Amino acid sequence: MKRVLIVKVTSLGDIVQALPVVADIKRAHPGVEVDWAADESFAEMVHWCQNVDRVLCAPLRRFKKARRWADFKAIAASIAELRAYRYDYIVDIHGVYKSAIIAFLARSARRIGYQNKDLGERGAAFAYTGRFGPRPLCNAWHGMRISTGEALGYEVEGPAVYNLRLPEPVEPPFPANGAPVAAFFHATSKDDKKWPQAHWIAVGRELAQRGFHVVLPWGSDGERAEAEQIAEQVPGATVLPKLSVTEIAQMIDACALVVGTDTGFVHLAHALQKRTVMIFVATSPDHCGIESPFRSISIGDGRSVPPVSAALDAIDHVHGKQPAVVLQDGSAAA
Repeated sequence: MKRVLIVKVTSLGDIVQALPVVADIKRAHPGVEVDWAADESFAEMVHWCQNVDRVLCAPLRRFKKARRWADFKAIAASIAELRAYRYDYIVDIHGVYKSAIIAFLARSARRIGYQNKDLGERGAAFAYTGRFGPRPLCNAWHGMRISTGEALGYEVEGPAVYNLRLPEPVEPPFPANGAPVAAFFHATSKDDKKWPQAHWIAVGRELAQRGFHVVLPWGSDGERAEAEQIAEQVPGATVLPKLSVTEIAQMIDACALVVGTDTGFVHLAHALQKRTVMIFVATSPDHCGIESPFRSISIGDGRSVPPVSAALDAIDHVHGKQPAVVLQDGSAAA
């Protein structure tokens, strides 16, 4: 086997958590080249993965919103690049129409995708010449590793390997005052995923007492306003300026601790091996959570609001101070 194409188009957290399949493939098949197809909006983080040989991207999301001629031409050009090589296997670990179309357009006699019941969009099935086995009983991230192994004939071994290398920042993300930095990713894509502002303030005050400098990134005017409200009540807290995706990644990499809801940048913090606490309010930690002993932990049951005490216990856990067992009510017990 000489060349494989992985198709995972969006979104930030999903792509980051899918990247370990590349290290798995290269361990099982030394010398194989692995390309990756993604939406242009998320291709940046695929470039950070040192295991990926070629990143293929097109402005699919932007064209869907704006329907601009320049974006259409970019998509047409990307098809030619997609078809520049013949692949031994194309593995679609996304399972929707747009990923299936990419798989179908690429050159290969073997296009592997999910079984119908596991597809995000049932019509995607037209593209595949073979299927993964039934979705394994594990979280989504490990499941992608298992499915890819099934397609390419190997068993998954060991922990996930992300192998990310970020570009060097032009200037340090923070002033060199010596205080450890804790980033709060309080913003969410949906209101039902939010953790109460009072909880963020309580945790921020506790971390300030422990000597942390709390920083709050944001992406929209509404998120900035919420960040300012939190910062006003947390001693020494800083609302960061508007940052690019790369700048946020570099900021995360400079942090001693990241606390946030189930969002892409918190998944990136886990992949960068930062001490990370992910808070689940309305999504499933069993399906989408993170876990690495004394480094990353998920709290909450996805059906209720975890208390402040659970977050503080989790912060102690990722700093190696105590074991943590997340209870059904979302709290954490030593």
